[in-house]
Amino acid sequence: MSKITIRPYDAQIFQALSGSGLPPVLARIYAARGIENSAQLETELTHLAPFGQLKNITAAATLLADAIAAKKRLLIIADYDSDGATACATGIRILRKFGAIVDYLVPNRFEYGYGLTPEIVRLAHETKQPDILITVDNGIASVDGVAEANRLGMPVVITDHHLPGDQLPDALTIVNPNQPGCPFPSKDIAGVGVIFYLMLALRAELRQRGAFTAGLPEPNLAAFLDLVALGTVADVVKLDSNNRILVQQGLQRIRKGKACAGINALMQVSRRDVRQISTYELGFMLGPRLNAAGRLDDMSLGIECLITDDEAYAAEIAKQLDELNRQRREIESTMQESALSKLETTLKTCQPDISNTHSICLFDHDWHQGVIGILASRIKDKYHRPVIIFAPGNDGEIKGSGRSINGFHLRDALDLVSKQHPNLIRKFGGHAAAAGLTIHGDDFEVFRAVFEQVAQTLLTPADLTRVIETDGDLELSDIKLELAEMLERQVWGQGFPQPSFTARFYVESQRIVGEKHLKLKLRKLHPASTDHALQAVRKSDEIYDGILFFHSDPLPDIIDAVYRLQINEYNGKTSLQFLLEHCFHADNPVTGDAH
Repeated sequence: MSKITIRPYDAQIFQALSGSGLPPVLARIYAARGIENSAQLETELTHLAPFGQLKNITAAATLLADAIAAKKRLLIIADYDSDGATACATGIRILRKFGAIVDYLVPNRFEYGYGLTPEIVRLAHETKQPDILITVDNGIASVDGVAEANRLGMPVVITDHHLPGDQLPDALTIVNPNQPGCPFPSKDIAGVGVIFYLMLALRAELRQRGAFTAGLPEPNLAAFLDLVALGTVADVVKLDSNNRILVQQGLQRIRKGKACAGINALMQVSRRDVRQISTYELGFMLGPRLNAAGRLDDMSLGIECLITDDEAYAAEIAKQLDELNRQRREIESTMQESALSKLETTLKTCQPDISNTHSICLFDHDWHQGVIGILASRIKDKYHRPVIIFAPGNDGEIKGSGRSINGFHLRDALDLVSKQHPNLIRKFGGHAAAAGLTIHGDDFEVFRAVFEQVAQTLLTPADLTRVIETDGDLELSDIKLELAEMLERQVWGQGFPQPSFTARFYVESQRIVGEKHLKLKLRKLHPASTDHALQAVRKSDEIYDGILFFHSDPLPDIIDAVYRLQINEYNGKTSLQFLLEHCFHADNPVTGDAH
């Protein structure tokens, strides 16, 4: 069940934003997203939160500066997703600019699993023999891994952004905005943002030591914001004001042709123009191709793509990543058919319909461990329930990847399960919206029942109703190409959603394009009228182009729609187009894929 709502906003904040010179429609949009003053919309680097607000960052910078001076061998331990890969590449590239001896190691998810485990620590010791380990996008929960590193004489500097557990690892130092006592305001910064901030602090420390007056060129760290932008968007963290600055600055560099060879190569295999890149390309084109390496093969491939300056080599790797992504889509499609069939059978057996269950847990011996997170996301979107999908692991274990809905903090829910049944979950970690865990295969049915009990305790009927938030209706005078262009200049994403609007339309004409999409001609109807015959008379004079993706069945004459303003470029002509996300008629929703 779905419900359309209009985002509320504070009238006084709206007035203040309007008074600062913003057009009323933009003031309303920004006020509904928590913007209280125009300064929060600034995207210059001078408005970034200072690195000194990150707890322990000065100590970490001092440790690394000492290590560089002593020619110690540094080893970055990365995560196998896009955030981990970009964080690793950022650390490698900048540390080498600082004169550091640095290498990296990324766990293969199928052999070692996530994070700084004792196993990956021993592998690092045997193959790389580092003096110091640096984690990126992991480590905050690696109590045993850090203990093993200490035993082997490899102290650890942790950089992470995940939520800590009850016990912190015994590391040299920890840089994580979510650790206790850290005043850093951007709690939603990605792992790549944390290592970038540490590099800012390290540059300041090296500068103070006079390192850049002794023949070592001082690097412009803004040159690495293309990587920061990619990792931030691909990790789907909330785009607060600080993250928007990092992403906007990174996008500007990419658009100007100043991206690293790997990002340019990924754009090329995605058949996208770097001059037009937006958060959409980062999140839905580049991120999945980079992630495909960690899902099906080894994320070292993705990291190599991002750290090389050889354009031909980057292009070769990007082609491999593109092929891996095609394979991932095929595997995902097969798994999704299997999962939906399995879910239908389960619901028929256990429950009369989905409305009577609060969570979904599925397992199949044939499913691919690298794709279960994507599958969980797809099932979550379809049924609006927290979902955990399991696939076979090692030694009788099964590994789960979960995705959640608003109102259900997934990591906290797993923590509750773990406390109620101490031996059920072998390990777990993650965020409010996404988490991973490992259990024994024989415990699946027990886990599913316990997880459902927790979901029933924590979720209300309102939580289980899908809410489609919009920015309400637009005045006819606001529906212009200029507004679409103004909206396109802003960075939108997780926690700062792209504006969408609602209206009632008369469908003037419709035709199928590309065999599976509807191309529409629409007239806006008077919003106050409910009589269809009257509505047909009270149509606007203006005819608008519209598109509804992945829907080929004809629409009725009159529809209620949720839509976004889009700039359409065709045959050298730029025009305004309505991108329909949802359509409703007689209580029967029609949903298009906005991507």
